[in-house]
Amino acid sequence: MIVLGVILLVIGLITGLSILWTIGIVLLVVGAVLLLLGATGRSVGGRRHYW
Repeated sequence: MIVLGVILLVIGLITGLSILWTIGIVLLVVGAVLLLLGATGRSVGGRRHYW
């Protein structure tokens, strides 16, 4: 999810489409939160680890 967010940020920056930029930021934030929750040992979506 983090990688997809970065890809969308880059595409949005190159093409100038603000919707891709916004979706990329949202995916980055959600991916980072899930990564932190998984790293602390909390179950995320029924999984013990989230990569």
